[in-house]
Amino acid sequence: MASRRKKIIIGAIAVVVVGGVVASQARGGDRGIAVRIEEVESHDLVAIVTASGRIEPQLSVDIASDITGRIINLPVDEGDFVKRGQLLLTIDPTQFEAAMQRAEALLSAAKASELQAIVNRNQARRQLDRSLALRATDSNMVTEVELEIAQTNYDVAAAIAEAQSHQVAQSEASLREAQEQLAKTTLLAPMDGKITRLAVEEGEVALASTFSRETGLLMTVSDLSVIQVNVRVDETDVVRLTTGDSAEITIDAFPDTTFSGRVTKISQSAIRVTAGGSGDRAVDYEVEITLDNPPPGVLPDLSATAKVVTDTRLDAMSIPIIALTVREHQPISTEDMPRDTAKTEMEGVFVVLDGIAYFRPVKVGIAGEEHFEVIEGLALGDSIVAGPYQTIRDLSDSSAVRATADADDGNNGRE
Repeated sequence: MASRRKKIIIGAIAVVVVGGVVASQARGGDRGIAVRIEEVESHDLVAIVTASGRIEPQLSVDIASDITGRIINLPVDEGDFVKRGQLLLTIDPTQFEAAMQRAEALLSAAKASELQAIVNRNQARRQLDRSLALRATDSNMVTEVELEIAQTNYDVAAAIAEAQSHQVAQSEASLREAQEQLAKTTLLAPMDGKITRLAVEEGEVALASTFSRETGLLMTVSDLSVIQVNVRVDETDVVRLTTGDSAEITIDAFPDTTFSGRVTKISQSAIRVTAGGSGDRAVDYEVEITLDNPPPGVLPDLSATAKVVTDTRLDAMSIPIIALTVREHQPISTEDMPRDTAKTEMEGVFVVLDGIAYFRPVKVGIAGEEHFEVIEGLALGDSIVAGPYQTIRDLSDSSAVRATADADDGNNGRE
């Protein structure tokens, strides 16, 4: 909060054009410096973080193709509402149908070879069994060499049968792959929604999304039942936001209407953007605000501004933002703080007593649109210097001042 207040003060100082001799240098005898004097009063304060962004659906799906082929059927147009499972696009299936037919033929051939190998294996098994039986009956009927040959024939036939079984499994996998590729020639809607982007036309060639996300994008289907605003919030303000904070949203396309919403997500990592013309970087965080009642006809990417309420104070003692300034101030000496204590910069206001403006440090809380909450340093009814800004900027402690009705922020504090 202190950092934000300092930015407000420094930012306000930056826009003031310094010119001429400061009014506080020319008091004109007992007349004093012309200032606007106000009493410390109570106000209802609302702390707001303002950020800009764009309308986005909570859920949108980019439709892309996993294969490359010519589009032969495109039954939807941009802006159409579609149902889950509805046909969106068809890619020419000719080459994929041919690939599937080849895979089916190879599978059939592999199964035939497997069957033949099984028959040969079974035949070799029977031959081996007969040789073993004869050998067991009379060793002279089957020689040792003949028995080894029968065993070898069976082992070879069994190995061939196993290899053909693996070949069938490989052919089945190739067929499934061909069937999947053929199925990918038909793209269906993944959900109910609206076609918010159509990047292709019938007759164009759809490229596989593996080449590039942008070149592979065919269309986008968005669920517009839940609408959100994605805004970027500066690092000094994002720490003040919490999930559930209420927000007021204005959409440029609906200038006469204000919409309500709530913060539903705060990014945990920063979006870094290089500031143009310098090496500095602006650090922003993405914040998601969901609209309570989105307007009919709202479209993605519409510009919007959100005002998020981060805190409120009812009947809080407060001062005008313009009155708060920064000065070097030496604390009052005490036993624990000797007189030669170094001066430090402190936030404070000029309190007016008997025509003299004294700088008094104050502690402030939240900032409303025009006032700061005062936590310490002042009391209700205290008279303070509330303008003009240039005069407050150059005013010295213990300066003589006088109230004037026309001491506005546009003059230099002198009549």
